[in-house]
Amino acid sequence: MSSVTRLAERQETAHRIASEEEALAVARSLAAEFEGGASRRDYERALPFAELDRLSASGLLAITVPADYGGIDVSNAVLAEVTAILSEADSSIGQIPQNHFYILEALRHDGSEAQKRFYFGRALAGDRFGNALSEVGTKTVGDYNTRITPDGAGFRINGRKFYSTGVLFAHWVAIFALDGEDRLTMSFVPRETEGIEIVDDWDGFGQRTTGSGTTILRDVYVPADAVVPHQKGFERPGTIGSVGQIIHAAIDLGIARAALKETIGYVRDKARPWTDSGVERAADDPLTIARIGELAIRVEAAEATLERAGRKVDLAQVNLSAESAVAATLAVAAAKVLTTELAIDAANVLFELAGTSATKRGLNLERHWRNARTHTLHDPVRWKYHVVGNYHLNGVTPPRNGAL
Repeated sequence: MSSVTRLAERQETAHRIASEEEALAVARSLAAEFEGGASRRDYERALPFAELDRLSASGLLAITVPADYGGIDVSNAVLAEVTAILSEADSSIGQIPQNHFYILEALRHDGSEAQKRFYFGRALAGDRFGNALSEVGTKTVGDYNTRITPDGAGFRINGRKFYSTGVLFAHWVAIFALDGEDRLTMSFVPRETEGIEIVDDWDGFGQRTTGSGTTILRDVYVPADAVVPHQKGFERPGTIGSVGQIIHAAIDLGIARAALKETIGYVRDKARPWTDSGVERAADDPLTIARIGELAIRVEAAEATLERAGRKVDLAQVNLSAESAVAATLAVAAAKVLTTELAIDAANVLFELAGTSATKRGLNLERHWRNARTHTLHDPVRWKYHVVGNYHLNGVTPPRNGAL
Protein backbone atom coordinates (compact mmCIF):
# COMPACT_ATOMS: atom_id res chain seq x y z
CA MET A 1 0.00 0.00 0.00
CA SER A 2 1.07 3.62 -0.47
CA SER A 3 3.09 5.56 2.07
CA VAL A 4 0.10 7.85 2.64
CA THR A 5 -2.09 4.92 3.59
CA ARG A 6 0.55 3.34 5.80
CA LEU A 7 0.91 6.52 7.85
CA ALA A 8 -2.46 5.66 9.41
CA GLU A 9 -1.51 2.11 10.37
CA ARG A 10 -1.94 1.64 14.10
CA GLN A 11 0.25 -0.63 16.15
CA GLU A 12 -2.41 -2.04 18.46
CA THR A 13 -3.32 -5.69 18.16
CA ALA A 14 -6.59 -7.43 18.92
CA HIS A 15 -7.28 -10.88 20.29
CA ARG A 16 -7.39 -13.54 17.57
CA ILE A 17 -10.58 -15.55 17.81
CA ALA A 18 -9.92 -19.13 16.78
CA SER A 19 -13.35 -20.64 16.20
CA GLU A 20 -17.03 -19.93 15.72
CA GLU A 21 -17.72 -21.26 19.20
CA GLU A 22 -15.24 -18.80 20.65
CA ALA A 23 -16.80 -15.94 18.66
CA LEU A 24 -20.20 -16.69 20.19
CA ALA A 25 -18.70 -16.99 23.67
CA VAL A 26 -16.86 -13.67 23.32
CA ALA A 27 -20.07 -12.01 22.07
CA ARG A 28 -22.00 -13.28 25.10
CA SER A 29 -19.30 -12.07 27.47
CA LEU A 30 -19.25 -8.60 25.94
CA ALA A 31 -23.04 -8.44 25.86
CA ALA A 32 -23.13 -9.09 29.59
CA GLU A 33 -20.82 -6.09 30.04
CA PHE A 34 -22.69 -3.80 27.66
CA GLU A 35 -26.24 -4.54 28.82
CA GLY A 36 -25.93 -2.91 32.21
CA GLY A 37 -25.23 0.56 30.82
CA ALA A 38 -27.42 0.40 27.72
CA SER A 39 -30.43 2.24 29.16
CA ARG A 40 -28.26 4.98 30.68
CA ARG A 41 -26.32 5.46 27.44
CA ASP A 42 -29.57 5.79 25.52
CA TYR A 43 -31.15 8.11 28.10
CA GLU A 44 -28.13 10.42 28.25
CA ARG A 45 -27.00 9.82 24.66
CA ALA A 46 -23.61 8.79 25.99
CA LEU A 47 -21.64 7.51 23.00
CA PRO A 48 -20.06 4.08 23.55
CA PHE A 49 -16.41 4.84 22.77
CA ALA A 50 -15.09 2.61 25.55
CA GLU A 51 -17.43 -0.20 24.55
CA LEU A 52 -16.28 -0.01 20.92
CA ASP A 53 -12.68 -0.24 22.06
CA ARG A 54 -13.59 -3.37 23.99
CA LEU A 55 -15.28 -4.73 20.87
CA SER A 56 -12.18 -4.06 18.78
CA ALA A 57 -9.85 -5.66 21.31
CA SER A 58 -12.07 -8.75 21.53
CA GLY A 59 -11.36 -9.76 17.93
CA LEU A 60 -15.04 -9.91 16.96
CA LEU A 61 -14.61 -7.28 14.26
CA ALA A 62 -12.31 -9.62 12.33
CA ILE A 63 -14.43 -12.79 12.35
CA THR A 64 -15.39 -12.44 8.67
CA VAL A 65 -11.81 -12.06 7.42
CA PRO A 66 -11.17 -14.92 4.97
CA ALA A 67 -8.86 -17.72 6.05
CA ASP A 68 -6.43 -16.92 3.23
CA TYR A 69 -5.79 -13.58 4.92
CA GLY A 70 -5.48 -14.83 8.49
CA GLY A 71 -9.11 -14.88 9.63
CA ILE A 72 -11.60 -17.62 10.46
CA ASP A 73 -14.28 -16.58 7.92
CA VAL A 74 -17.23 -17.45 10.15
CA SER A 75 -20.52 -18.65 8.78
CA ASN A 76 -22.98 -15.86 8.10
CA ALA A 77 -25.35 -17.64 10.49
CA VAL A 78 -22.75 -17.14 13.22
CA LEU A 79 -22.16 -13.52 12.16
CA ALA A 80 -25.90 -12.94 12.47
CA GLU A 81 -26.08 -14.57 15.89
CA VAL A 82 -23.08 -12.57 17.16
CA THR A 83 -24.87 -9.41 15.99
CA ALA A 84 -28.15 -10.46 17.61
CA ILE A 85 -26.39 -11.18 20.92
CA LEU A 86 -24.76 -7.74 20.96
CA SER A 87 -27.97 -6.05 19.81
CA GLU A 88 -30.01 -7.67 22.55
CA ALA A 89 -27.65 -6.04 25.04
CA ASP A 90 -27.47 -2.67 23.23
CA SER A 91 -28.85 -2.36 19.73
CA SER A 92 -26.78 0.73 18.96
CA ILE A 93 -23.59 -1.20 19.63
CA GLY A 94 -24.99 -4.04 17.54
CA GLN A 95 -25.62 -1.68 14.62
CA ILE A 96 -22.35 0.25 14.62
CA PRO A 97 -20.27 -2.62 13.09
CA GLN A 98 -22.88 -3.38 10.40
CA ASN A 99 -21.15 -1.14 7.90
CA HIS A 100 -17.76 -2.45 9.01
CA PHE A 101 -18.75 -5.99 7.96
CA TYR A 102 -20.43 -4.73 4.77
CA ILE A 103 -17.20 -2.96 3.84
CA LEU A 104 -15.12 -6.08 4.49
CA GLU A 105 -17.47 -8.12 2.26
CA ALA A 106 -17.19 -5.50 -0.50
CA LEU A 107 -13.41 -5.66 -0.12
CA ARG A 108 -13.53 -9.45 -0.43
CA HIS A 109 -15.49 -9.15 -3.67
CA ASP A 110 -13.61 -6.42 -5.50
CA GLY A 111 -10.45 -5.41 -3.67
CA SER A 112 -7.06 -6.09 -5.18
CA GLU A 113 -4.79 -8.65 -3.54
CA ALA A 114 -2.70 -5.87 -2.02
CA GLN A 115 -5.81 -4.13 -0.69
CA LYS A 116 -7.12 -7.36 0.82
CA ARG A 117 -3.82 -8.14 2.52
CA PHE A 118 -3.57 -4.67 3.99
CA TYR A 119 -7.14 -3.89 5.06
CA PHE A 120 -7.98 -7.40 6.25
CA GLY A 121 -4.78 -7.13 8.25
CA ARG A 122 -5.99 -3.90 9.80
CA ALA A 123 -9.29 -5.56 10.72
CA LEU A 124 -7.36 -8.38 12.40
CA ALA A 125 -5.45 -5.73 14.36
CA GLY A 126 -8.74 -4.29 15.64
CA ASP A 127 -9.26 -1.35 13.29
CA ARG A 128 -12.83 -0.21 12.76
CA PHE A 129 -14.25 0.80 9.37
CA GLY A 130 -17.09 3.30 9.21
CA ASN A 131 -19.18 4.28 6.23
CA ALA A 132 -19.69 7.50 4.34
CA LEU A 133 -22.37 6.20 1.99
CA SER A 134 -25.88 7.63 2.23
CA GLU A 135 -26.82 11.16 1.31
CA VAL A 136 -29.85 13.36 1.82
CA GLY A 137 -31.32 15.67 -0.80
CA THR A 138 -30.84 13.25 -3.70
CA LYS A 139 -33.72 11.90 -5.80
CA THR A 140 -33.53 8.47 -4.11
CA VAL A 141 -31.40 6.86 -1.43
CA GLY A 142 -29.52 5.11 -4.23
CA ASP A 143 -28.37 8.36 -5.84
CA TYR A 144 -25.14 10.17 -4.97
CA ASN A 145 -23.72 13.65 -5.47
CA THR A 146 -20.32 12.88 -3.95
CA ARG A 147 -17.60 12.76 -6.60
CA ILE A 148 -14.10 11.33 -6.88
CA THR A 149 -11.85 13.06 -9.42
CA PRO A 150 -8.27 12.41 -10.53
CA ASP A 151 -5.51 14.47 -8.94
CA GLY A 152 -1.97 13.50 -9.92
CA ALA A 153 -1.18 9.99 -8.73
CA GLY A 154 -4.37 9.85 -6.67
CA PHE A 155 -7.82 11.33 -6.35
CA ARG A 156 -9.81 14.01 -4.52
CA ILE A 157 -13.26 13.48 -3.07
CA ASN A 158 -15.86 16.15 -2.43
CA GLY A 159 -19.33 15.67 -1.01
CA ARG A 160 -21.54 15.48 2.01
CA LYS A 161 -22.86 12.31 3.65
CA PHE A 162 -25.52 11.58 6.25
CA TYR A 163 -26.42 8.45 8.26
CA SER A 164 -22.66 7.88 8.63
CA THR A 165 -23.06 5.07 11.15
CA GLY A 166 -19.80 4.15 12.80
CA VAL A 167 -17.65 6.99 11.49
CA LEU A 168 -17.41 8.71 14.89
CA PHE A 169 -15.83 5.53 16.26
CA ALA A 170 -13.88 4.51 13.15
CA HIS A 171 -10.20 4.37 12.33
CA TRP A 172 -10.98 4.27 8.61
CA VAL A 173 -13.74 5.97 6.63
CA ALA A 174 -14.98 4.06 3.60
CA ILE A 175 -16.16 6.83 1.27
CA PHE A 176 -18.55 5.96 -1.53
CA ALA A 177 -18.36 8.32 -4.50
CA LEU A 178 -19.09 8.40 -8.21
CA ASP A 179 -16.22 8.62 -10.66
CA GLY A 180 -16.24 10.49 -13.99
CA GLU A 181 -18.25 7.71 -15.61
CA ASP A 182 -20.81 7.57 -12.78
CA ARG A 183 -19.43 4.30 -11.43
CA LEU A 184 -19.61 3.85 -7.67
CA THR A 185 -16.28 3.60 -5.90
CA MET A 186 -15.31 2.83 -2.30
CA SER A 187 -12.21 4.56 -0.94
CA PHE A 188 -10.41 3.75 2.30
CA VAL A 189 -9.29 6.92 4.06
CA PRO A 190 -7.83 7.33 7.57
CA ARG A 191 -10.35 9.18 9.70
CA GLU A 192 -7.84 11.94 10.54
CA THR A 193 -7.24 12.75 6.86
CA GLU A 194 -7.29 16.46 6.06
CA GLY A 195 -10.62 17.55 4.62
CA ILE A 196 -12.81 15.09 6.55
CA GLU A 197 -15.21 16.76 8.97
CA ILE A 198 -17.41 14.52 11.10
CA VAL A 199 -20.40 16.22 12.71
CA ASP A 200 -22.14 14.54 15.64
CA ASP A 201 -25.62 15.73 14.65
CA TRP A 202 -27.61 12.48 14.69
CA ASP A 203 -30.81 13.29 16.60
CA GLY A 204 -33.06 10.35 15.75
CA PHE A 205 -35.37 9.26 18.56
CA GLY A 206 -34.04 5.70 18.36
CA GLN A 207 -30.62 4.07 17.96
CA ARG A 208 -29.47 7.25 19.65
CA THR A 209 -25.86 6.27 20.28
CA THR A 210 -24.90 4.95 16.83
CA GLY A 211 -23.27 8.27 15.97
CA SER A 212 -25.06 8.28 12.59
CA GLY A 213 -24.42 11.90 11.75
CA THR A 214 -22.93 13.96 8.93
CA THR A 215 -19.59 13.51 7.18
CA ILE A 216 -18.36 16.45 5.12
CA LEU A 217 -15.66 15.82 2.50
CA ARG A 218 -13.63 18.75 1.19
CA ASP A 219 -10.89 17.91 -1.30
CA VAL A 220 -10.07 14.71 0.58
CA TYR A 221 -6.99 13.14 -0.96
CA VAL A 222 -7.11 9.40 -1.69
CA PRO A 223 -4.15 7.38 -2.99
CA ALA A 224 -4.98 5.37 -6.10
CA ASP A 225 -4.29 2.10 -4.29
CA ALA A 226 -6.97 2.88 -1.68
CA VAL A 227 -9.86 2.93 -4.18
CA VAL A 228 -12.04 -0.13 -4.77
CA PRO A 229 -14.38 -0.35 -7.81
CA HIS A 230 -17.51 -0.99 -5.76
CA GLN A 231 -19.78 -0.85 -8.81
CA LYS A 232 -18.32 -4.17 -9.99
CA GLY A 233 -19.84 -5.90 -6.98
CA PHE A 234 -23.32 -5.41 -8.47
CA GLU A 235 -22.50 -6.06 -12.12
CA ARG A 236 -22.32 -9.80 -11.44
CA PRO A 237 -23.84 -12.18 -8.89
CA GLY A 238 -22.56 -11.56 -5.39
CA THR A 239 -23.30 -11.55 -1.67
CA ILE A 240 -22.45 -7.98 -0.66
CA GLY A 241 -26.08 -7.01 -0.18
CA SER A 242 -26.99 -10.30 1.48
CA VAL A 243 -24.25 -9.93 4.09
CA GLY A 244 -25.24 -6.35 4.83
CA GLN A 245 -28.92 -7.24 5.09
CA ILE A 246 -28.55 -10.32 7.25
CA ILE A 247 -26.77 -8.15 9.82
CA HIS A 248 -29.66 -5.68 9.76
CA ALA A 249 -32.08 -8.56 10.32
CA ALA A 250 -29.98 -9.77 13.25
CA ILE A 251 -30.09 -6.33 14.86
CA ASP A 252 -33.88 -6.43 14.76
CA LEU A 253 -33.87 -9.94 16.20
CA GLY A 254 -31.74 -8.67 19.08
CA ILE A 255 -34.17 -5.83 19.74
CA ALA A 256 -37.07 -8.30 19.78
CA ARG A 257 -35.26 -10.56 22.23
CA ALA A 258 -34.52 -7.60 24.50
CA ALA A 259 -38.15 -6.43 24.45
CA LEU A 260 -39.43 -9.94 25.21
CA LYS A 261 -36.94 -10.28 28.06
CA GLU A 262 -38.08 -6.95 29.55
CA THR A 263 -41.72 -7.97 29.17
CA ILE A 264 -41.26 -11.28 30.97
CA GLY A 265 -39.38 -9.64 33.84
CA TYR A 266 -41.91 -6.83 34.27
CA VAL A 267 -44.95 -9.10 34.11
CA ARG A 268 -43.44 -11.51 36.63
CA ASP A 269 -42.27 -8.91 39.12
CA LYS A 270 -44.28 -5.70 38.73
CA ALA A 271 -47.43 -5.91 36.63
CA ARG A 272 -50.86 -6.32 38.21
CA PRO A 273 -53.46 -8.78 36.90
CA TRP A 274 -56.50 -7.40 35.12
CA THR A 275 -59.62 -7.07 37.25
CA ASP A 276 -61.61 -9.73 35.39
CA SER A 277 -58.79 -12.24 35.10
CA GLY A 278 -59.57 -13.97 38.40
CA VAL A 279 -55.89 -14.58 39.15
CA GLU A 280 -53.57 -13.27 41.85
CA ARG A 281 -50.54 -12.68 39.63
CA ALA A 282 -50.29 -11.06 36.20
CA ALA A 283 -48.07 -13.96 35.19
CA ASP A 284 -51.00 -16.34 35.74
CA ASP A 285 -53.36 -14.46 33.41
CA PRO A 286 -54.12 -16.95 30.59
CA LEU A 287 -54.34 -14.20 27.96
CA THR A 288 -50.98 -12.81 29.04
CA ILE A 289 -49.46 -16.29 29.01
CA ALA A 290 -50.74 -16.88 25.48
CA ARG A 291 -49.35 -13.53 24.26
CA ILE A 292 -45.93 -14.32 25.69
CA GLY A 293 -46.10 -17.75 24.08
CA GLU A 294 -46.96 -16.23 20.72
CA LEU A 295 -43.97 -13.89 20.87
CA ALA A 296 -41.60 -16.62 22.02
CA ILE A 297 -42.69 -18.82 19.12
CA ARG A 298 -42.16 -16.01 16.64
CA VAL A 299 -38.70 -15.34 18.05
CA GLU A 300 -37.91 -19.03 17.60
CA ALA A 301 -39.17 -18.90 14.01
CA ALA A 302 -37.19 -15.76 13.24
CA GLU A 303 -34.03 -17.31 14.68
CA ALA A 304 -34.47 -20.40 12.51
CA THR A 305 -35.16 -18.31 9.40
CA LEU A 306 -32.13 -16.14 10.06
CA GLU A 307 -29.88 -19.16 10.56
CA ARG A 308 -31.16 -20.76 7.35
CA ALA A 309 -30.58 -17.53 5.47
CA GLY A 310 -27.04 -17.41 6.80
CA ARG A 311 -26.36 -20.91 5.48
CA LYS A 312 -27.66 -19.89 2.06
CA VAL A 313 -25.32 -16.90 2.04
CA ASP A 314 -22.50 -19.28 2.97
CA LEU A 315 -23.35 -21.51 0.01
CA ALA A 316 -23.38 -18.53 -2.32
CA GLN A 317 -19.98 -17.37 -1.10
CA VAL A 318 -18.44 -20.82 -1.53
CA ASN A 319 -20.12 -21.68 -4.83
CA LEU A 320 -21.15 -18.37 -6.33
CA SER A 321 -23.58 -18.45 -9.23
CA ALA A 322 -26.63 -16.51 -10.33
CA GLU A 323 -28.83 -19.18 -8.75
CA SER A 324 -27.03 -19.34 -5.40
CA ALA A 325 -26.90 -15.55 -5.13
CA VAL A 326 -30.63 -15.26 -5.77
CA ALA A 327 -31.37 -18.00 -3.22
CA ALA A 328 -29.35 -16.08 -0.64
CA THR A 329 -31.09 -12.81 -1.48
CA LEU A 330 -34.56 -14.30 -1.13
CA ALA A 331 -33.74 -16.07 2.14
CA VAL A 332 -32.25 -12.94 3.69
CA ALA A 333 -35.21 -10.86 2.51
CA ALA A 334 -37.55 -13.29 4.28
CA ALA A 335 -35.51 -13.05 7.47
CA LYS A 336 -35.51 -9.25 7.30
CA VAL A 337 -39.29 -9.15 6.90
CA LEU A 338 -39.85 -11.46 9.87
CA THR A 339 -37.42 -9.73 12.21
CA THR A 340 -38.66 -6.26 11.27
CA GLU A 341 -42.26 -7.10 12.13
CA LEU A 342 -41.25 -9.08 15.20
CA ALA A 343 -39.11 -6.28 16.68
CA ILE A 344 -41.92 -3.72 16.40
CA ASP A 345 -44.55 -6.11 17.73
CA ALA A 346 -42.40 -7.25 20.65
CA ALA A 347 -41.75 -3.64 21.67
CA ASN A 348 -45.49 -2.90 21.51
CA VAL A 349 -46.45 -6.00 23.48
CA LEU A 350 -44.07 -4.91 26.24
CA PHE A 351 -46.44 -2.06 27.10
CA GLU A 352 -49.60 -3.98 26.30
CA LEU A 353 -48.77 -6.56 28.99
CA ALA A 354 -46.75 -4.47 31.44
CA GLY A 355 -49.38 -1.76 31.71
CA THR A 356 -49.39 1.98 32.30
CA SER A 357 -46.71 1.94 35.00
CA ALA A 358 -44.20 0.71 32.42
CA THR A 359 -44.42 4.03 30.59
CA LYS A 360 -42.59 5.91 33.35
CA ARG A 361 -39.85 7.89 31.68
CA GLY A 362 -37.25 6.88 34.24
CA LEU A 363 -37.62 3.22 33.32
CA ASN A 364 -36.73 4.03 29.71
CA LEU A 365 -38.46 0.88 28.51
CA GLU A 366 -39.71 2.69 25.44
CA ARG A 367 -36.17 2.66 24.08
CA HIS A 368 -36.89 -0.79 22.64
CA TRP A 369 -39.80 0.57 20.60
CA ARG A 370 -37.81 3.65 19.57
CA ASN A 371 -34.88 1.48 18.53
CA ALA A 372 -37.09 -0.98 16.65
CA ARG A 373 -39.03 1.71 14.86
CA THR A 374 -35.88 3.61 13.88
CA HIS A 375 -33.72 0.70 12.79
CA THR A 376 -36.47 -1.09 10.83
CA LEU A 377 -36.73 1.94 8.56
CA HIS A 378 -33.58 0.67 6.83
CA ASP A 379 -34.53 -0.76 3.44
CA PRO A 380 -38.36 -0.92 3.69
CA VAL A 381 -39.78 -4.42 3.95
CA ARG A 382 -42.70 -3.59 1.64
CA TRP A 383 -40.19 -3.79 -1.20
CA LYS A 384 -38.85 -7.10 0.09
CA TYR A 385 -42.36 -8.54 -0.15
CA HIS A 386 -42.45 -7.22 -3.72
CA VAL A 387 -39.07 -8.69 -4.65
CA VAL A 388 -39.94 -12.12 -3.28
CA GLY A 389 -43.42 -12.11 -4.82
CA ASN A 390 -42.21 -10.90 -8.20
CA TYR A 391 -39.63 -13.66 -8.31
CA HIS A 392 -42.07 -16.44 -7.49
CA LEU A 393 -44.98 -15.11 -9.54
CA ASN A 394 -43.22 -13.65 -12.57
CA GLY A 395 -39.72 -15.10 -12.47
CA VAL A 396 -38.20 -11.63 -12.08
CA THR A 397 -34.68 -11.85 -10.67
CA PRO A 398 -34.11 -9.55 -7.65
CA PRO A 399 -32.13 -6.40 -8.45
CA ARG A 400 -28.50 -6.37 -7.35
CA ASN A 401 -27.84 -3.69 -4.77
CA GLY A 402 -26.75 -3.22 -1.18
CA ALA A 403 -30.34 -3.35 0.08
CA LEU A 404 -30.89 -6.99 -1.01
